[in-house]
Amino acid sequence: MIARGHLYIVATPIGNLADLSPRAAAVLAGVDLILAEDTRNSRVLMQHMGINTPMAALHDHNERSAAGPLITRLENGDALALISDAGTPLISDPGFVLVRQVRDAGLPVIAIPGPSALIAALSIAGLPTDRFLFIGFLPAKASARRAALEPLRHAPETWVCYESSHRIDDCLHDIETVLGPQREVFLARELTKRFEQSVRLPIRDLRAWLRDDPVRSKGEFVLCIAAAEAHSDELRQLAEGRRLMARLRQELPASKAARLAAELSGAPRKQLYDDALADEAP
Repeated sequence: MIARGHLYIVATPIGNLADLSPRAAAVLAGVDLILAEDTRNSRVLMQHMGINTPMAALHDHNERSAAGPLITRLENGDALALISDAGTPLISDPGFVLVRQVRDAGLPVIAIPGPSALIAALSIAGLPTDRFLFIGFLPAKASARRAALEPLRHAPETWVCYESSHRIDDCLHDIETVLGPQREVFLARELTKRFEQSVRLPIRDLRAWLRDDPVRSKGEFVLCIAAAEAHSDELRQLAEGRRLMARLRQELPASKAARLAAELSGAPRKQLYDDALADEAP
């Protein structure tokens, strides 16, 4: 199952250890070395799974210096796995430098997909997901955070960020200041863990919800922010139009399917038709 000279990018649980896939466990047990953002955190998972593979730290501070020797190991036939503290590596986590250099060296990189807080939150948010924007963590300082939020004021898609417990209140305050008190925000905390919570409210009500119980401000957070109101109806119509197109195209030519889907959903006929042609392009 393990190919020599391959780098495996392995998704690990974001809370519930049972979410590690059998394939991921087999890869982690079979490679020659596991590269972990923090070996102390990752060792808990390895011990739970009975995996004794050697580990080494790979993080923002040593990634550039470590990449060369790791590529040499791959060229010599070692199989390596990269994991982050939780979730899918490189999604607001280290690994970009290594993956890019391994690919530039002509060596194979294989994804072992699995948990991702980003995707888990979007799947339960009840906000449009046909298009979304992920921005990772907003800046820590208020002035920089507000500056980063300003271009998102009129974003035509749902956008997502991560936040920590010690900044969640300040972050929501700045989102309210820049985007307005009625903007709908979905908040998920402690996803897949024992005390998981999620709620979708206008930002003003969401801040009150957090203040009602101090426990609600603890843990790790994912925020999904609704598209600007001027675009939200358009996004819903387009999502419905695309859903109808997928069904109609099973029976009808693209032009007729697009016309019917547009009439039923209110989505632009030309966009539905162009999307259909793009999907069929070789």
